[in-house]
Amino acid sequence: MHGPASHGWLLVALCAATGAYCLLRMRSHVEEQRRAAGGEALMGFGMAAMAVPAAAFTPPSWAWSGYAALFGAAALHALWSARGGAHHLHHLVGASAMAYMAVAMAASPGHASGPGGSGIPLVTGVLLLYFTGYVLLSGVRLVPVAAGGGGVGWGDRPELARACRLSMGIAMVAMLLTM
Repeated sequence: MHGPASHGWLLVALCAATGAYCLLRMRSHVEEQRRAAGGEALMGFGMAAMAVPAAAFTPPSWAWSGYAALFGAAALHALWSARGGAHHLHHLVGASAMAYMAVAMAASPGHASGPGGSGIPLVTGVLLLYFTGYVLLSGVRLVPVAAGGGGVGWGDRPELARACRLSMGIAMVAMLLTM
C-alpha cells in the first residue's frame, strides 16, 4: 500500500499477529467459531501481505490479480455462508473490500501514484464509512466484556475474538486511507 514504510510495517505486524491468533482460534471446540476464525486468518494474513511497503518489496504485477481472485473467492464463500446468518455479511464486505483494493492496485500505473491515486473515490469512501462505523461499534462492544474464566481455551475467549476483529477493522481503515 502507499504511505510511509513505518506505517506499512506496523500494519504488517498487526495483521500477521491477528492472523496468527485466528489460527489459534481454529482449535476451538465450536464449529462455527472455527469456520469464522479460518476466514479471519485468511483476511489477516492477506492484509499483512498487501500492507508490505513497496520500498521493501514490490510484488510482481500478476500478484494483484491473484489477490483479487483469492479475495473474490472468499467474498463468494461469505455470500454463500450468509444464507445461514446475517453475521457473515461483514465477512462479505471485508473480502469484497480486499478484492477491490487488489483490483485498484493492479489498475494503478506503477502502483506508486500516491495517496488518493488509485481506486474509485465513491467506493473507497463508502468502504471507509462502513469500516469506521464498524471499528467504533466494535470498540464500544469490547469495553464491557469481562475476561473469561480460567478454564476457557484461547480459541473460545469472546473478548479476544472481538479484539481480533477490531484490529482487522482498524487495519482496513488504514489501508483504505492509504489508497
